[in-house]
Amino acid sequence: MSTGQILWKRAKKVIPGGNMLLSKRSEMFLPEQWPSYFSKSKGCRIWDLDGKEYIDMSLMGVGTNTLGYGHPEVDEAVTKTIRSGNMSTLNCPEEVYLAEKLIELHPWAKMVRFARSGGEANAIAIRIARAASGKEKVAVCGYHGWHDWYLAANLSHEESLDGHLLPGLQTAGIPRALNGSVVAFHYNDINELENLIKNQDIGVIKMEVSRNMGPNKGFLEKVRKMATENNIVLIFDECSSGFRQTFGGLHKYYGVEPDMAVFGKALGNGYAITAVIGKEAIMQSAQTTFISSTFWTERIGPTAALKTLEVMEREKSWETITKIGQKISKEWFNLGKKYNLNIKIFGMPATSGFSINSPNALYYKTYITQEMLAKGYLASNLVFACIEHTDEIIDGYLESLDPIFETIQNCENGLNIKSLLMGPVCHSSFKRLN
Repeated sequence: MSTGQILWKRAKKVIPGGNMLLSKRSEMFLPEQWPSYFSKSKGCRIWDLDGKEYIDMSLMGVGTNTLGYGHPEVDEAVTKTIRSGNMSTLNCPEEVYLAEKLIELHPWAKMVRFARSGGEANAIAIRIARAASGKEKVAVCGYHGWHDWYLAANLSHEESLDGHLLPGLQTAGIPRALNGSVVAFHYNDINELENLIKNQDIGVIKMEVSRNMGPNKGFLEKVRKMATENNIVLIFDECSSGFRQTFGGLHKYYGVEPDMAVFGKALGNGYAITAVIGKEAIMQSAQTTFISSTFWTERIGPTAALKTLEVMEREKSWETITKIGQKISKEWFNLGKKYNLNIKIFGMPATSGFSINSPNALYYKTYITQEMLAKGYLASNLVFACIEHTDEIIDGYLESLDPIFETIQNCENGLNIKSLLMGPVCHSSFKRLN
C-alpha cells in the first residue's frame, strides 16, 4: 500500500467519512488504490506522499484551478498579503475592490456579499432572497450545497434531488419542520416549474444556468419571465459555471439576467472566496436579517480573487479552457466510435465528461481510473480543464486512453471486466459511502 492509502485508512478512524468533501473521497475514484493525498501541486501536475508525479486529467481541485495549480502571480499576491497581515480588527480594502470588479462585470448587479465556500454563499443568497420576497418556499433546479434549506427538498421524497448531481443525499439531522419549504423541478421542464408556481406560494427560484446540458431554446427566458410576473426572486447558482465559458457568469453567454447570482470555485484559483451579487433592492434585505462571520473578513480570499480575475482577463482563460474541453470531448466521441462504444458527452466544455451506455458502466469507469493511474494520470470520466493542459499533455492523455477503450470494447464482446479490476468498483452515490 502507498503512504496515501495507509493514511486514508487512518483518516477514516478519526474523521467521519475520511475527509471534508464527498467528491475527494477515494471510494469515488479507485477504492484501495487512489493516492488520496498530495505533497505538492503545480500547473496540472500533482505529487503524492511518496513523491510520485501524476498529470491531473480529472477534477483540478474540483473545478477551483482554471489557471492551474500554484499560479505564480496569484501565489505572489497571496504571499504579499500574508507578509502584510491576513487578519486584523479593521476590514481589508480588497473586499471593496473585488465587489466593484464583480459589479463591473455584471452591470445588472449593484451590491455584493462575500463568503469562503459555495455552501455558505448559497445559504446567504437564500436568506437574502427569502427576506426580500417575504416568502419561504423555494423552487430549486441543480446542486446547491449541503445546508438544511437545500436538503429539505428530500424530506418529502428522498429522491427529489437525485437528478441534481448527487443521488442519495440523506436528511438525517434536517428538521422535519422544513418539509415542503423547498421543491425541486427538472432542468428544461418549464411546465413543471409553471405548475409549482401556480400551485405553491413560491418566493424564490434558485437554479444552475447549466450543468450537464444546455438550455432548450427559450427556457431561461421563460424562467426569467415567470419570476418577474410573479414577483419571485431569481437566483442563478454559478459556483461551478462561473468564469468558464465567459468572463463572469454563464448567464452572460445566454443573455438572461437573474436578480442574484452566486460565484465560487474558479473565482480564487484555489483560494477560498465566494460571492453573492444582486440587485440593490434585494441585497439590502441582508440588513433586515443576521448574516455575519469572522473569517469572511480575512484578506487572502479577496486578494487571490482580484489577481485571478486580472490574469483571467489578460489571458482570456475562459476561451482557452473551452477550446481544451471541446477538443477532449470530440476525441472521447471519436474513441467511442472507433471502438463501437455508445458514448454520451455531457457538461460544459470546460467541465465535460462522458458516460458509456452499458450495464458495466461503473466497472468501466473504475477500470479507466485504474489503468490511467498506472500510466501517471489522475483520470476518470471527467476533465475540468485548465490553461496548463497543453496540446502535448492532452495528446498524451488521449493516446494513453486509446488501448483502454479497446479493452472495454473487448469486455462488451464477452471479456469479463471484473477480472481486470485489482480492487473494488468505485462508488456512484452518497448512500454507498461508509
